[in-house]
Amino acid sequence: MKYRNLGRSGLKVSEISLGSWLTYGTAVEKQTAIDCIKYAYDNGVNFFDTANAYNRGASEIVVGEALKDYARESYVIATKLYFPMGDGPNDKGLSRKHIVEQCEASLKRLGADYIDLYQCHRFDPEVPLEETLRALDDLVSQGKVLYAGVSEWSAAQITDAVHIGKSLNLRPLISNQPIYNMLVRYIEKEVLPTSVKEGLGQIVFSPLAQGILSGKYKAGQPIPSESRAANSDINRWISSYLQDDVLECVGKLDTIAQSQELTLSQLAIAWILRQPGVSSAIVGASRLAQIEENIQASGVTLSPEVIQSVDSVLDEINGFVPIW
Repeated sequence: MKYRNLGRSGLKVSEISLGSWLTYGTAVEKQTAIDCIKYAYDNGVNFFDTANAYNRGASEIVVGEALKDYARESYVIATKLYFPMGDGPNDKGLSRKHIVEQCEASLKRLGADYIDLYQCHRFDPEVPLEETLRALDDLVSQGKVLYAGVSEWSAAQITDAVHIGKSLNLRPLISNQPIYNMLVRYIEKEVLPTSVKEGLGQIVFSPLAQGILSGKYKAGQPIPSESRAANSDINRWISSYLQDDVLECVGKLDTIAQSQELTLSQLAIAWILRQPGVSSAIVGASRLAQIEENIQASGVTLSPEVIQSVDSVLDEINGFVPIW
């Protein structure tokens, strides 16, 4: 496993990290989830991502339980807040009240004394940025949070936050967590270059496009019965990918992967990690074999010729816009 600095900070995270959005505390049996987290840790993964909103805290509980037997300094826990955690008017968003209260709640669920990376899950237009940034900085001062980041913020929002933080002499944000994969590339235009300029590393989620880039879905063939797409509880975001033209291109990408003695998943992750502004790719896993396969993408270098071949295939579906 290779490690990279998270943005301009001194924090080092594994190139492959393990997430829990649609799996742990939701669709995957608890012991299986714990086994996956432990297997990832034992094979070099040191970054584990979750959020308070993932099944209303259930994911945080599973992640905390799985990691409790390891030395706390040996891993990085990232969690997030923004989405509703109750029905009250202050049970969502990025107000000081919600940030402070949800930090305490996440710490209890994780069974931890501090959160390594606390992230604003979305931008909140109803709260002044200064209020949000001061609240995060106060949590760092108190030792409850070590670093702060954001998720799915636009380039303009990141720029505003950085400038306000500097004017107030606050500790800088160190990361952004956007969706990024071969099929969803919007961050390349503005978010990625802005983040590099301002010192934020990208921790990208859905690097395999909900499993589409694993190669299990074939154009003109039925959906595999054990796949994510066949699970009505978690297939909301995958349906838009299941188009024959997209799957035909995926088949061509699979051929490129085989020519490099890689699986399609490994090619897809290595393609993401070619970007120096990307610090880590978050993968999900419901089986140990998935983790075993994906972590082998760490350290893979793609030649300019391979990247050009991939880009030629992706140009065929340049107008594709999935729902996620």
